[in-house]
Amino acid sequence: MRNSVIEVYKGVTLVIHTFFLKLILHREEKTMKNNVATDIIERMRNGERISETAPELLCNEIENTRRLIAELNTGYHTPDEIRAILERIWGQQLDSTVRMFPPFYTALGKMTMVGKEVFINFGCTFLDQGGITLEDGVFVGPGVKIATEGHPEEPERRHSLITSPVVIRRNAWIGAGAIILPGVTVGENAIVAAGAIVKKDVADNTIVAGIPARYIRHINT
Repeated sequence: MRNSVIEVYKGVTLVIHTFFLKLILHREEKTMKNNVATDIIERMRNGERISETAPELLCNEIENTRRLIAELNTGYHTPDEIRAILERIWGQQLDSTVRMFPPFYTALGKMTMVGKEVFINFGCTFLDQGGITLEDGVFVGPGVKIATEGHPEEPERRHSLITSPVVIRRNAWIGAGAIILPGVTVGENAIVAAGAIVKKDVADNTIVAGIPARYIRHINT
């Protein structure tokens, strides 16, 4: 009887030890993946293109962002609550002057950098793997789409991704429904008219409009 009890005790102890060992290994693996994912984001922010080397980690980051986007776009949130969620999506501390009206859509999020006194209106979409920078005082109208990602035209290469950063300079205003394409810099104080599709840089203190966007005039000063 005594031997049977000892054997049962050994078996239970082994199960417990195995459980905790697996738990520790799982936590260590998760921590390692988080560290690698953070490293990849930093490399991307420094201009390095990450593609086939870590698709699973990027997919995990995108899935995490999707969960945060669902939280942002569900129910009512105060301005402070919105900023708190955006800080998790964008991976940066935001100034108290940053305002957004959800819904908002993005996939990665960690490649977007936002300055002070930025306002983003309803229904905007940021595809930011190439990097999006909104400098201080930028206004983004409702339904604006900023894309830093594209694909090669050749069918055999179309599953790969081409990225190029978008920079919106200080005090620029992007009108409702405008689309900013990869590689574009919108200059300081510039205005992009509603519905414009911008595929070339916009000079400081100018207004552009149309499809594709063309120079209209300099702004009134």
